[in-house]
Amino acid sequence: MDVQLQQVKSAEIEAASFRIIERELGPTGHAPAEFAVVRRVIHATGDFAFSDTLRFHPAAVEAGLAAIRAGKDILVDVTMVAAGISKGLLGKWGGTVLCEVGDPEIAAEAKRLGRTRSEVAITAMARENIGIVAIGNAPTALLRVMQMIDQGAFRPALVIGVPVGFVNAAESKAMLAAKTYPFITAVGRKGGSPVAAATVNALLRLAGER
Repeated sequence: MDVQLQQVKSAEIEAASFRIIERELGPTGHAPAEFAVVRRVIHATGDFAFSDTLRFHPAAVEAGLAAIRAGKDILVDVTMVAAGISKGLLGKWGGTVLCEVGDPEIAAEAKRLGRTRSEVAITAMARENIGIVAIGNAPTALLRVMQMIDQGAFRPALVIGVPVGFVNAAESKAMLAAKTYPFITAVGRKGGSPVAAATVNALLRLAGER
């Protein structure tokens, strides 16, 4: 089979990818800022289904941008989400990425309580300076975030909840999609750490562009 490869310089790959995504998607009902998130998620996953499954609270993007510009921190559930977030773009505003799922004390406490490490780590790190929570892997962590918010014990500006999987992933995201506070989620089973990181990175780039 004769395969024709495109000749694209490394600096142009992202822009070329975005043009392909826009061309193949065609017109969408997404507002421009929301489309910037959708496009980057598709770029990160190669999955055009996210154009239909991503859900945005009306105030989600602006809430996220305000938190970033205020230098608020970003709390994540797993190291893969933390690794995927652009520390350079976030650091320009003064924020940091927080993830304690690998801490030995967190692991010991999770074992003692019979809970997931992500859930325990999220609980331990729910501090005042958290602006965005990004959950890409653990439905238990997302459920715990929503519980703390409902109890008035935690007040992040934006919850990005996109855990992937077959046990409580779709259900936890459906619960988030019904909340009145700012959220970004993806209905159904699909999601994951690349989706969470891509969503945050899209917001970081929007914060720098405006």
